[in-house]
Amino acid sequence: MAAPAMWQPQEEGLREICTLLEAHISPNSDQARIWQQLQHYSQFPDFNNYLVFLLARGEGKSIEVRQAAGLLLKNNLRTTFNSMPPPSQQYVKSELLPCIGATNKAIRSTVGTICEDVPEELDVDVPGLSERPINVFMPRMLQALYMSMDHYLQGLFNLAKDPSADVRKLVCSAWVQLIEVRPSILEPHLKNVTELILQANKDSDDEVALEACEFWSAYCDVSMPPEGLREFLPRLIPEDESFPDRDQDLKPRFHASRLHGSETGEDDDDDDAVNVWNLRKCSAAGLDVLSNVFGDDILPTLMPLIEQNLARTDDDSWKEREVAVLSLGAIAEGCINGLYPLLPQIVAFLIPLLDDKFPLIRSITCWTLSRYSKFIVQSLGHPNGREQFDKILMGLLRRILDTNKRVQEAACSAFATLEEEAAEELVPCLEIILKHLMCAYGKYQRRNLRILYDALGTLADAVGAELNQAKYLDIFMPPLITKWQQLSNSDKDLFPLLECFTSIAQALGQGFAQFAEPVFQRCISLIQSQQLAKVDPTAAGALYDREFVCLLIGPTVRTCRRSWCWCVESLVAQSNLRDLLLQCCMDEAADVRQSALALLGDLSRSPQSVKDAVSVANNACWAIGELAIKIGKEISPVVITVVSCLVPILKSPEGLNKSLLENSAITLGRLGRLSWVCCPDIVAPHMDHFMQAWCNALCMIRDDFEKEDAFHGLCAMVAANPNGAVGSLAYICQACASWNEIK
Repeated sequence: MAAPAMWQPQEEGLREICTLLEAHISPNSDQARIWQQLQHYSQFPDFNNYLVFLLARGEGKSIEVRQAAGLLLKNNLRTTFNSMPPPSQQYVKSELLPCIGATNKAIRSTVGTICEDVPEELDVDVPGLSERPINVFMPRMLQALYMSMDHYLQGLFNLAKDPSADVRKLVCSAWVQLIEVRPSILEPHLKNVTELILQANKDSDDEVALEACEFWSAYCDVSMPPEGLREFLPRLIPEDESFPDRDQDLKPRFHASRLHGSETGEDDDDDDAVNVWNLRKCSAAGLDVLSNVFGDDILPTLMPLIEQNLARTDDDSWKEREVAVLSLGAIAEGCINGLYPLLPQIVAFLIPLLDDKFPLIRSITCWTLSRYSKFIVQSLGHPNGREQFDKILMGLLRRILDTNKRVQEAACSAFATLEEEAAEELVPCLEIILKHLMCAYGKYQRRNLRILYDALGTLADAVGAELNQAKYLDIFMPPLITKWQQLSNSDKDLFPLLECFTSIAQALGQGFAQFAEPVFQRCISLIQSQQLAKVDPTAAGALYDREFVCLLIGPTVRTCRRSWCWCVESLVAQSNLRDLLLQCCMDEAADVRQSALALLGDLSRSPQSVKDAVSVANNACWAIGELAIKIGKEISPVVITVVSCLVPILKSPEGLNKSLLENSAITLGRLGRLSWVCCPDIVAPHMDHFMQAWCNALCMIRDDFEKEDAFHGLCAMVAANPNGAVGSLAYICQACASWNEIK
């Protein structure tokens, strides 16, 4: 039987549609009339055939017309593909597929936009199919790729020097993904791949060089044998040390919140440059990773380059000096054994650079000094150690008052890092520190104000009760309270300021009581705004939802205690404030704890979608796990309620924050261990419903005491209900095998 004839367009119809599309892309045409004509043509059954013919086979037509045909086709297919005659459907498919490999980039790109929605369409339930199409399609596609891996690799090698920068970038991206997912595939070819990546590091196109630079960190992250790179170090280290000067400073440091996941708020309009990942940052990160893998072995190659660049003192060589300073910061952790004897000389050289005429040198010097903070503080007892520390301290304080915003930011971040390490060593300098910080407070704009709040909070954490003196409080508390009262309930700056108050309140203890009233009144106002937001989502305060009020568990709980619990108790039935009770559960006053625990059961009424409030869910999850350790069996009345919230998170991890999954697994383990001791019949009987998902999440957790807590809970539940664990034995073994080192 003869094959059906391939559809062919009529010349007249093709000409009319071409003319219409040419007018459609002309800026001077009557677009409304043309759109009506296109709508008229779309009523014909084979109109889409004409469009795909123009896109795929329109040689001789302008690229713009062919692209217009493709984009119009995309819009049509979204709404009409299922109703098209089967021959037309088949024709469209057969013509589009070869275009993915078209020689013209514009045609490939247009066809790609037609295909971009396919993954979402494949990942849906289809009536009559036992599995989603993507679950059938992807394994077969990956199997085909694996069977053709030698051809695929050869294709990558052939395209490594393609004239198109986009192609070279994709080739580098493919090497990075392969080393991350299947490093064993690259091992036989590692020498050749490394040579190509070294060449790509020098590519004239920034994006190609950036993608190539990712390879070195990926190589080290997957624990490939270091010896595979060792012979290339003399060539690789100069590449990473060269750090192209194409962008701004490294990302500022924010000290870790006691509640997980609260690093930064919204970015200002001018923050894009500092947050964008680029070649300079990637090179610094790569050098950092390499220094942690090879340690002092890289110093013989790297240090002569650093010394050479530092010796260039003329203005034209400032970029080379900046690169050298950045390199010293990047290797501070990995090469510290070799650098430690040189630390006095390194610091002595860096201190004058804090006053360099070039802002980027001043800012990167702040960052590099912060990387050595721990060792600078350790050297306080050495000869000249105190003198050097004081010079660094005063140098950073001067830069906090710099006229350049990026330098202010770097100095404030570096100072906060130094505060953490120095702690009580800062006490003799408290007055001058506070005066500098509050002088900056009067001149900083929004973004840097948030970093300044961080520095103040870290200072309070570092010096503790030493801050509770009138001469210090008079310097910084009145401006903070004034700002607190000026900000509206919908202002995101309340968030970092409140966390700053939390640290200050913990440092001052009862000394904070004199400032508690305005803080407490604003908290009440925010709670009421939350209640109003349920009725009117546009009301002031609705901006924060649960994410903001999750932090209202610090200073007011400590200073207002019973009245705070009374306030929450009066509102909790109507609002989403359950997370505020967690700190109350640890209060030393028994009536406060009992009041909070009685209400903690409402935690199960969490947001309908965890994805809409990841920070809140993460903070609450982490806090409950800490409570399980700190207050023990007193939390048992709400164990089953909390477990019922954790299990759905573990069983549906797609798209969720990794930290949330890890905290859920840890908290479940802590509750499981607790329930085995005080209420063994609560959790263990249900473990077969969540054991497999739980074990999968346990595999992701790094080896530390929190993972140990989780595994204590795992063992306790298995001991309480062995039969419930039998069906998940392979998953339990896999979780156990995820340990590298048990301390």
